[in-house]
Amino acid sequence: MHTGLKITAFAAAVAATFGTAYGVGSGLGPVTAQERPAPEHGGHAENEDGGADAGAGAVPGGPQVSERGYTLDLERDRLTGRTGGLRFTIREDATGKPVTAYKTEHGKELHLIVASHDLTAYRHLHPARAADGTWSTRVSLPKAGGYRVFADFTPRGEREGLTLGADLGVAGRYAPAPLPGHSATARVSGGYEVRVEGGLRAGAAGRLTLRVGKDGRPVTDLEPYLGAYGHLVALRSGDLAYLHVHPHDGGPGPGVSFTATAPSAGTYRIFLDFRHGGEVRTAAFTVHAA
Repeated sequence: MHTGLKITAFAAAVAATFGTAYGVGSGLGPVTAQERPAPEHGGHAENEDGGADAGAGAVPGGPQVSERGYTLDLERDRLTGRTGGLRFTIREDATGKPVTAYKTEHGKELHLIVASHDLTAYRHLHPARAADGTWSTRVSLPKAGGYRVFADFTPRGEREGLTLGADLGVAGRYAPAPLPGHSATARVSGGYEVRVEGGLRAGAAGRLTLRVGKDGRPVTDLEPYLGAYGHLVALRSGDLAYLHVHPHDGGPGPGVSFTATAPSAGTYRIFLDFRHGGEVRTAAFTVHAA
């Protein structure tokens, strides 16, 4: 297997509009979870390390709700509570009709990431698609405020995948949290501890290895998730430029290795999903790309 990479960006200036409360008038639609990785999510050229490389001067994908003839159409862009339904379609701009045929990538036709603008909340979801092309799922978010929704997919007939983004608001009092400080170790519920080695590099492939332990011992029986032993997403602080990578071939722990290229220098929040004991858990880190 080789590493997949997708980069998206969006304007984060909307965060300034939240104030001390986030007012919302309508609800949203649903999302679901995913199961196995394929080569990649975006059709980028591979580099010699087995990863995908955006290349110097490449335009980041997904900074807008519409791209390359497709539009992410959220039924509602507000949730009246922290738990609710998300419904959306991917529409062809030329016809206005929903897309109903997709390639399967990493075991699913579409992957949905929901992250808060302050990067302290993260959900990796997989919605169910109805025959008419409408995607839906339930989502539970930890707090009120502003979120970004990323839809990662490849329409059937297209050679390359794309990622579209849209903003989502959750009603209630909102106080953005500071970005957690840099740490090489993340503690996860259930007695797990994950350590990151290596780092991101701006404009060049960098290798990250994440080692999973539990109760002070290395975990050597990780279970496949999305067809691999780990799944990694990185979001750039400030504009949430999005990197989606998958691991190199390897054993069931304790180390899971990835290759990724950061679009620029800066601070990133990375999220590792791994499965152990039948449950998917997420470890989060703040890292810097030189």
